[in-house]
Amino acid sequence: MDYSIKQISEKTNLKAHVLRYYEKEGLLPFINRSASGIRRYSESDLEWLGLICCLKNTGMSIKQIKDFVELSMRGGETLKQRCDMLIEHQKNVESQIAEMQKHLQKVAHKIKYFTAQYEKYLADKS
Repeated sequence: MDYSIKQISEKTNLKAHVLRYYEKEGLLPFINRSASGIRRYSESDLEWLGLICCLKNTGMSIKQIKDFVELSMRGGETLKQRCDMLIEHQKNVESQIAEMQKHLQKVAHKIKYFTAQYEKYLADKS
């Protein structure tokens, strides 16, 4: 099944201009076009968009994603490189999560502290 840019935009919650930007940046070099030049997205393109969004939302740069796409287009000979890229990215994401957990613990500690201060303030007021 083929999808229009509007349908893909609705399915992915990405604006049409973002899809066009991704294509211009080389993240979607395999998008087919109709005889009149209209973009036609396939199920495979939709899967790629899902991966692109996942990588971008977890902090991978557009350039790194482009490198990954270019490796993918070269076929099986680049599988090890792609795996290595994803393993490195996973390590970075895990590190970010660990750092955020530390921040979250501090926020939780401050909530507890200020809640206790507020309860003391209310008790002292009574």
